Amino acid sequence: MKMEGIASTEDIDIACKLAFNFPMGPLELSDLVGNDIYLHIGEYLEKEFGDKYKPCPLLKEMVENNLLGRKSKKGFYNYNKP
Repeated sequence: MKMEGIASTEDIDIACKLAFNFPMGPLELSDLVGNDIYLHIGEYLEKEFGDKYKPCPLLKEMVENNLLGRKSKKGFYNYNKP
């Protein structure tokens, strides 16, 4: 949805929190864990279980550009202090 421009990062996280009563949205969680870790998990799952688990191309692009989440101060969200 984000790649297609249908929803923003915030929209996706808010929808998941409200619809499923999650404490944080999936993109917030990816930034917290590390987008590189999420990518590695996705690549492993794809190898073991097939294309259904193929990582999102956006995630690969973000990792290539060092947008790793909190540990790099930028990911789906910006963590630079003003």
